[in-house]
Amino acid sequence: MKQRKRRESLGRRRWRKFKSHKRGYYSLLIFSILFVISLGAEFISNDKPFLVYYENAFYWPLFKSYPETTFGGDFETETDYRDSYILKKIEAGDNFALFPLNHFSYDTINLDLDTPVPSPPTKDNILGTDDRGRDVLARLLYGFRLSVLFGFSLTFVGTSIGILAGSVQGYFGGKTDLFMQRFIEIWGAMPELYLLIIFASIFKPSVLLLLILLSMFGWMGLSDYVRAEFLKGRNMDYVTAAKALGVSNVVIMFRHLLPNGMTPVITFLPFRLSGAILALTSLDFLGLGVPPTTPSLGELLAQGKSNIDAWWLSISTFAVLVGTLILLIFIGEALRETFDPRKLVKQEKK
Repeated sequence: MKQRKRRESLGRRRWRKFKSHKRGYYSLLIFSILFVISLGAEFISNDKPFLVYYENAFYWPLFKSYPETTFGGDFETETDYRDSYILKKIEAGDNFALFPLNHFSYDTINLDLDTPVPSPPTKDNILGTDDRGRDVLARLLYGFRLSVLFGFSLTFVGTSIGILAGSVQGYFGGKTDLFMQRFIEIWGAMPELYLLIIFASIFKPSVLLLLILLSMFGWMGLSDYVRAEFLKGRNMDYVTAAKALGVSNVVIMFRHLLPNGMTPVITFLPFRLSGAILALTSLDFLGLGVPPTTPSLGELLAQGKSNIDAWWLSISTFAVLVGTLILLIFIGEALRETFDPRKLVKQEKK
């Protein structure tokens, strides 16, 4: 009970320390709000309405596809809710349709443009369109969500592998540590970019393929820090006593040593997340990332490079990408100061 109170007290002290770092705290709030908003991208930017009331019946196009004949159309194909003929049918009389704020999805092509694509910002396309007539705001919103979710996934997988490899190295030491260190040196010397190019030419590009390939190399940097923490703690008295009492190695590693070695893991998480987002953007920029129809920040940057006159492509994407990385860096700095034991002791003395 006392140990739980001590842990809770330590957690509260660290949270107060994090909140006192205003730049990092507000960056976390802003990033969390933006991420939550992006999770509901379909409800903010979509070419389908939330709700349609037609002929005394309710329809939910966001969740179910309806043929055009449902709303008085002539074809059995899925309804195009941007078709003026269908809109007149839906909005006639007592019928109505509730649309999202932005009437474009990430793959919606605006066929009513008056200028060649990529077209500049207008009342309909607030941030303009790309070189295929797709709304830039919608692609930024969906692309931001994809980048952050990919970053979280890659960070989780890479961190898990890094913790496992580093803990085994540091706890057992000896030949195990020596063999794994040589393996890491050989594995780290492999040309990652060339392997990505080879696999991209063999397999169909996908987010899952990128996640697997990048996870194969993304764990090595963190494993060194975990290994150092385990090497430092494996000869301490409480570990020796646990061994003498017959506690298993797995319990000692993950119940006793790992919680004491989590400081470098937690402080590096925002930086690893920003690195994962930057890696996905770079690969998409080079054409080695996700499939072409997938919303991507890197693809928008590549379009901006190919269309220098379309300033709205480069500026808007650059602002989203740099803003995201800056927020994550500020969060990482705050976490690093929060988990610094020297600064925590100074705060307690004050």
